[in-house]
Amino acid sequence: MRQGMEWKLAAAVIGGGLGFLPATGPAHAIESCVAALKKQAVSAGVRPDVAESMLSGAKYDEKVIRFSTSQPEHKTEIWDYMAFLVDAQRIKDGKSNLKKHARTLAAIEKRYGVDRHVVLAVWGIESDYGQFQGDFYTPHALANLACAGKRRQKYFRGELIKTLQIASRGDVPAKDFRGSWAGAFGQTQFMPSTYNSLAVDYDGDGRKDLVNSVPDALASTANFLKNAGWKNSRAWGYEVKVPDGYSGPSGRKSYSSLATWGKRGLVGIDGNRLSGNLEAALIRPAGANGPAFLVTRNFRALRSYNASTSYGLAIALLSELVSGGEPFKTPWPTNNPGLSRAQRLDLQKLLNRNGFDVGEPDGKVGPATRAGIRKAEAKYGMPETGRPSWNVYYALGGR
Repeated sequence: MRQGMEWKLAAAVIGGGLGFLPATGPAHAIESCVAALKKQAVSAGVRPDVAESMLSGAKYDEKVIRFSTSQPEHKTEIWDYMAFLVDAQRIKDGKSNLKKHARTLAAIEKRYGVDRHVVLAVWGIESDYGQFQGDFYTPHALANLACAGKRRQKYFRGELIKTLQIASRGDVPAKDFRGSWAGAFGQTQFMPSTYNSLAVDYDGDGRKDLVNSVPDALASTANFLKNAGWKNSRAWGYEVKVPDGYSGPSGRKSYSSLATWGKRGLVGIDGNRLSGNLEAALIRPAGANGPAFLVTRNFRALRSYNASTSYGLAIALLSELVSGGEPFKTPWPTNNPGLSRAQRLDLQKLLNRNGFDVGEPDGKVGPATRAGIRKAEAKYGMPETGRPSWNVYYALGGR
């Protein structure tokens, strides 16, 4: 989750009396900075034993700093993004969890007014329904960003103190803070500041535990989306057809009524006429040759969870498919589509089998896998992109 990533949110946590902690020198030692953070945490009300246990052993983490400063090696096209986020396994698991947690999801929908399928989809995208909550120990990742990060050290320092305060209150066990490099944690990946504002104790055990309690995580997500403006009285959006040569308004901030969009020549994906006063904005995430959508302010609520149109569409599509709906009907404008998670794992096995060593297959496409893909692409006369695509998968023997 990327909510509230503005540095201003952290300012009030520690107060105005704390000085700037400069990044450390060439040796990347952060021990002295971490020692100072322990003292600051205790001054902010964190129990000394909690501050000590959670920050003890924190060392410079090259991976955290690299993720915070570098752009992805390969720009992820939306069809790649959707292929691995909304694949057959995630849809299947979503339907299973929809049945397993039916009563909880129904009750949460009734209390917060947020579609249960959307809440489920956020859970599925953020942590694969709780199966994978992150690679990083949250306090150590945040300590790296606060001490050695190149930007927003003050913000991440505040998020770290909040994390320690959450553990000090006993809401989440200190050892259980696993999440992203940027500090989001739990089954639906809340930043600590967002946790303080919007997390709820739905199971009634006196703790807001978004790591170990599925009801707390799902209800907190519903509470977030409600706060972001979600209303069950309107859909997230509609796939539409746009007339050839259309040059009218577009963009997620240009709202008009469905009736007005109809007057501009747009129709539903099945050719049905658009009518009514519901306001929506036209987005064409893959350009004029790809799918087009009229999205409502509910879609804006989805984007507030993670400021990405691709992310919002992944949540929207997964929510449709786990509820028995249909996939988008307009194909993505490519003849070289992306791979599912299972296919990415198989691709790594094929790369190894064909002599392009990428290490132990795990389905995660990192630098080693991209380097192996580029070597395979060179061998087969393809442009060297490092992209896990159908063409290279097929050339290696995938089917």
